[in-house]
Amino acid sequence: MGALIGAERLSVMLEAHPVLTDVSLSVQPGEIVTILGPNGSGKSTLLRALLGIVPVSGGQVRQRPGLVVGYVPQRLAIDRTMPMTVRRFLSLPRRVGDAEAAAALARVGLPEVAGRQMADLSGGQFQRVLLARALLSKPDILILDEPTQGLDQPGEAAFYRLIEEVRRETGVAVLMVSHDLHVVMAASDRVICLNGHICCEGTPRVVSTAPEYRALFGLGTQGALALYQHVHDHSHDDGEGHAHGHAHHHHDHHHA
Repeated sequence: MGALIGAERLSVMLEAHPVLTDVSLSVQPGEIVTILGPNGSGKSTLLRALLGIVPVSGGQVRQRPGLVVGYVPQRLAIDRTMPMTVRRFLSLPRRVGDAEAAAALARVGLPEVAGRQMADLSGGQFQRVLLARALLSKPDILILDEPTQGLDQPGEAAFYRLIEEVRRETGVAVLMVSHDLHVVMAASDRVICLNGHICCEGTPRVVSTAPEYRALFGLGTQGALALYQHVHDHSHDDGEGHAHGHAHHHHDHHHA
């Protein structure tokens, strides 16, 4: 099949300053890739370059022909006070039918909110509505820019579980930028650590022990990557109400 989207030796200058230098990456069909990095490391710029919103100064971006992208911008980039119902928001920019809108909201666990004002939603609900809108285009890949910013840890974990379910059910690929250096979605196939260039990449466990990662984010529980490792020794629906099974996650603090 080949990559859905990728960058080859990508460089981006903003106001004559290099923001990204020689970045190469690609996302394969169905893959979940998380980009981690400190503030100012160029994470959002990289997403915008991949989406064609920011001009590149070197290298190139490749997208598979006909690629459908579902983009979930940072919640903070949207005017939360704008009077608009959820239903109306889902029809921007492309009008969708009521049944389709209802199905998308049910998919993200918000079957009842169509008539509510966007401004009245909680942070987690707002983020799920953004995701519902992105899913309406039946994307090949979801591109999420710090989707859990402003959510507490349970909210973040719940959103990651939702993304994991959507990937499992639809096969959509996911490219996500995360601001939270302590928690990586358990389902991430690869983590790319960015700081103007790619410092290190690999599976979450490998990246968290890489010296480049440690140099950037420090050591110990304050700076090490606390991974929600999945433990697959439980059933997700054992009939005793233990459908979530996520209490089995353990923090893996890498004190090595």
